[in-house]
Parts: sequence; structure tokens; C-alpha cells
Amino acid sequence: MTMLSLLKKRSPKGQRERWTLLDLDGRMVDVRIVENARTSRMTLRLVPATIKQESLRLTVPPGIADHEVDAFLQRHKNWAAARLARLPQAQEICDGATIQLRGVPHTIRHSGERRGVVSVGMEEAGPVIRVHGDPQFLKRRVVDFLKRQARQDLTRAVTLHAKVLGVEPKSITIRDTTSRWGSCSSSGALNFSWRIVLAPPEVLDYLAAHEVAHLKEMNHSPRFWAHVKKLCPHMDRHRQWLRTHGQKLHAVVG
Repeated sequence: MTMLSLLKKRSPKGQRERWTLLDLDGRMVDVRIVENARTSRMTLRLVPATIKQESLRLTVPPGIADHEVDAFLQRHKNWAAARLARLPQAQEICDGATIQLRGVPHTIRHSGERRGVVSVGMEEAGPVIRVHGDPQFLKRRVVDFLKRQARQDLTRAVTLHAKVLGVEPKSITIRDTTSRWGSCSSSGALNFSWRIVLAPPEVLDYLAAHEVAHLKEMNHSPRFWAHVKKLCPHMDRHRQWLRTHGQKLHAVVG
């Protein structure tokens, strides 16, 4: 099978990228091919569904020939198909859907067309997220609400942990990412996925501790993990929770 390159362009970071399609037993899956000067080999990763569908990301060294990319993808088709089959189905944010908020299932309820506000309440059937205003903006309003809740919880946790370690982050940014839950730049900027607010509070606290610890150690050395454990004594339990349940949270389509 010959692969078809659909698009070639420069990404915002200057990386050259192109797109192709891979046939996985009749299911056409997008593959984003990104050239990275810092890599010497090809690596393939499955990206969960957060916009429309699952996709694959293939990182390659600069100047790699198309026929080498094609051959690599063909060799790893079975791996990709198996991983894809294990992914949870994408979960849409819509009226009547149930999503987690701080580890607790909440049902989304549209409540009329007055002011477009979002609030949390309780009904006979359980906790709800009430969304007012024009129903066509329901999804956007719920996502904006969840991002605000994530920022609130993460800012509080980061502030507490940073004080313990005697460090100060440059900034806290909430992003719509699925490749990682958080990151810390060399300048001290912390970035987090808003979907962490769907997890139990203690898991969010672990993630905040993890990234704050990087302000002390920009690595995953024993000293780094000692800082994390100091901030979050039960880190292993919460880290495992993310490994077990994280894909379900990433499947929430924002």
C-alpha cells in the first residue's frame, strides 16, 4: 500500500510536518508526521480522540524519505490497531451527558435561555452541571467552566507546594492537551491539561506536586521523586490512578 501525503507545512515551532492516512482494517486513521532534529529514529504514538477522532503522531528525523515512513507505518499497523481498540470511546459534552468533576459523576443539564452561566447543583438523581443560555453554546460554556475550575484548583495546589519547596513558578497555564498532563519549562512556566479537574482532587494535587518539583529538578532523578514524595506522600497511588483512568478523561471531547 502506498501512503498519500495530504499536507506539508511548517508548524509554529518551525518543525516540518505532513499528514497522511493509514488503513487499519478498513478504518482510515489520520497520521501526523513531524520532523524533529533532536531525534535519530522514528517513534509512533496514538493520540486519543479530543476533537473528532483518534489519530497517530509519527516523529521522524529530518529528511526521512517517504518510502521509509510508509514502510515503518506498515510494520506497526498491528500495534496501532491493537492500541486503538483499547481506547475508550470519545465522550461528547452535551445536554444529558454525564462527566466527572473532581472525581464525581455530574449530569449536564441545559436550563433555559436566560444568561449564559454555568453552575453546579444537586437533583434527585444526583449532582448536575446546569448550563443556561443558548443551547448551541452549551459545549463551549461547559469547557470554559471546567477550565476555570481547573485553574482555581491548580493555582491553589501549586501555591501551597511551591511554598514548601521555596520556589516560585513563572506562570500557570491551562491548556487543551492530550499528550501529557502537565509540563514545566526551563523558565519556570507550568502548563496543565484542563481535564485533570475531572480527576479526584488528590490526583490533581499529585500532578501539581509533580510539576512544582520540576522547579527544583528538571529531570526524573531520585532527588526529583524525593521532592514529589515530600509534597505528596501517596504519590504512587495517584500516579497509578492517572495511568489507569487517564485515557477515559482524555476521551472527553472539549
